[in-house]
Amino acid sequence: MKSTTKLRPQPPLLVVLLAITFALSLLPSATPADANPSDSRALSALKAALPGRWNTSASNACQWQGVVCNTNGRVVELHLPGVGLIGRIPNNVLGNLASLNFLSLRYNALSGNIPNDFSSLSQLRYLYLQHNNLSGEIPAVLFSMKNLFRLDLAGNRFSGGISLGFNNLTNLATLYLQSNQLTGSIPDLKIGNLKQFNVSHNLLTGSIPSQFCGMPSTAFEGNSLTACAATAPSANPNDSGNGDGGEKKKKKKLSAGAIAGIVIGCVIALLVILLLIFFCCCRKNKKTEQQPGTRSVDAVAAAGAGGGGGGGAKQSDVESGAAEGAAERDGESSGAVAAAAAAAAAKSSAKSGGGVDKTLVFFGNGPRVFDLDDLLRASAEVLGKGNYGTTYKASLDNGVAVAVKRLKDVTVTEKEYREKLEEIGRLEHENLVGLRAYHCSANEKLLVYDYFPMGSLSALLHGNRGGGRTPLNWETRSAIALGAARGITYVHSQNPTASHGNIKSSNILLTNSYEARVSDSGLAQLASPSATPNRVAGYRAPEITDPRRVSQKADVYSFGIFLLELLTGKAPTHALLNEEGVDLPRWVQSVVREEWAAEVFDMELLRYQNVEEEMVKLLQLAIDCCAQYPDSRPSIGDVTSRIEEICQSTLSSGQDPLADIISDPENTPTKPS
Repeated sequence: MKSTTKLRPQPPLLVVLLAITFALSLLPSATPADANPSDSRALSALKAALPGRWNTSASNACQWQGVVCNTNGRVVELHLPGVGLIGRIPNNVLGNLASLNFLSLRYNALSGNIPNDFSSLSQLRYLYLQHNNLSGEIPAVLFSMKNLFRLDLAGNRFSGGISLGFNNLTNLATLYLQSNQLTGSIPDLKIGNLKQFNVSHNLLTGSIPSQFCGMPSTAFEGNSLTACAATAPSANPNDSGNGDGGEKKKKKKLSAGAIAGIVIGCVIALLVILLLIFFCCCRKNKKTEQQPGTRSVDAVAAAGAGGGGGGGAKQSDVESGAAEGAAERDGESSGAVAAAAAAAAAKSSAKSGGGVDKTLVFFGNGPRVFDLDDLLRASAEVLGKGNYGTTYKASLDNGVAVAVKRLKDVTVTEKEYREKLEEIGRLEHENLVGLRAYHCSANEKLLVYDYFPMGSLSALLHGNRGGGRTPLNWETRSAIALGAARGITYVHSQNPTASHGNIKSSNILLTNSYEARVSDSGLAQLASPSATPNRVAGYRAPEITDPRRVSQKADVYSFGIFLLELLTGKAPTHALLNEEGVDLPRWVQSVVREEWAAEVFDMELLRYQNVEEEMVKLLQLAIDCCAQYPDSRPSIGDVTSRIEEICQSTLSSGQDPLADIISDPENTPTKPS
């Protein structure tokens, strides 16, 4: 990829894609009641005042695009996101929809301010006005809407201060004011139900009030605010910048029965572990040689070393040359030779003494059910060859399977190596592949991870596409994108310079339930620049010259390529061994420019015609991430928030758009915004 390629999204892109999205509207499952005459007149007045691509061809206003009516014909929901509405929201129109509880006008070109007649919307609970051109001070009319549960005014041009009037909204759980032109300080807001709060990228000054000290730092970035004095910003790995920490804390409260169950489970687990250890010890004492037909890592290594002439000097030659080359050709059996040679070299180095660590260094408080000797005796097979080494599946005698990565071309000193691994080992998040242990000797550096039999997203996307393949649906892909974003957000939250350094689909591993786990975090800082093969070039940000120095915005670029890969089903340049791949950002823009936007998406996604809008939004987010200039890219926290919103909007009818983030005990809208 040429570094001069301009990846800044063109203005017509979203317009073209959204036009296609809304051209594929679905027929309603049942004929709704006739619209109330007053509501019908209000909708007609709104249509006349705001030209756009709002489909109002039906004679019954309850059948218009985005309109949801109850059995009495009263409009209860109005969903008009991204339909090109232009102009000022007319006064004395929407206020006539007395039963309205859900209003979404986001991603349009609305200007001016919010009309005063919004005070008549006494039942309104969800108000989405983000990403328009609304301006002026935040109007006081909002503070009279006591039932508001979620208010999103992000991405407009609101100015002035943040009013204490928000304290009147006692039911408010979400308040998004980011990316405006708000000035002054953050007031002393006392909204007990507030779970999500974001004022980032405004012109705010002063200090962060103590009640927001538990919020993630991404909720306040882009201002001139001083750090919270009471407590440090939340380091909860599950925080995604939306202020849902309070809800999570509530969920941690356990009943007495649950506590008793946990205690009993722990006791049973301890007994099982003790029995397992006892069994392994007995087996070790009785076992003097391998059973016929099996080969341990040591035995295969001895054979490999013997074939190479024997001796420690030849061992590295066997593994680095013939063994890894044969592994590419012969699969599992040759993989065992390569893994065996590597492990035997580590054992030989450990036996040599000289102050070298002779054991595995474990992380966390989990049970140590194997040691270095067990690892060296394990049978092995090659899982893959990545940028920083070869990864093997090691099957231990006790039935445990682990993934072992043998690092190559490590250029840092042993002290730096150990310090970096200690830093990586402290990373604990549900969407990261945690480092379980490592071994460091003069000749070998091994990393031990949990083994994921489902493999990587890359294999699932680009593997067999024949008749026996199970296609990846939209819900699975969007959930994978969200999980990966959350894992990377946690990595970035550790310090302002923390980065992953090697984001790509082959480093997104999957659980049996298709949950994303991001692997290889931080390893880029251990290898020499020449060690990274050209296969990573398709993911690398154009400004990167040293692969060991990857910024957070460069990670965002790589994540954008990953999103494009997820949506298109195409691999980026040089990502696969036997395929050249494509320059994904350039290809996507060229296809859209020729008005063939529907061909951007993977054929497996085109069958889901009820989520075109969400697919378009994720595509636009991917393009934003792939902006040529780092300052034009969003932060990974913002990326995660946008994916969360996209995922929530795909929930089925009758579910709360925030059901996975915050709880809402009252009635919820029947459609996403």
